Amino acid sequence: MQQNRRPRPSRRPAGATPARRALPGLAAGTLAAALLLTGCAGQERVCGSGRYPVKAVGNTDGQDCAADGQEPPQGYVRYPAGMVPEYVGDKWDRHWGTVVVDAEGRPVSPTPTP
Repeated sequence: MQQNRRPRPSRRPAGATPARRALPGLAAGTLAAALLLTGCAGQERVCGSGRYPVKAVGNTDGQDCAADGQEPPQGYVRYPAGMVPEYVGDKWDRHWGTVVVDAEGRPVSPTPTP
């Protein structure tokens, strides 16, 4: 004897259409794409809001942040206009990591270390 089986109707919870289930993934993908396209993903600013970066005198790796409207602290100088690092690892951040400056902010030859 042959049995006739009827397909079971699918039981979806109210409001769980395929499009509605895909919305969270679509939203996350759109946000990730927007961050990548704007260049914001993974970039850390050298200084926070209301502060600007300053270069230490006499060494290659000294850097700090000073409050906007105030002079750099003792032992630090401002970066030249147009050559200020904005993000960690950007062109100017890498450049100034190889340069020693004097108290006037002029590049000097680094002293060889023994």
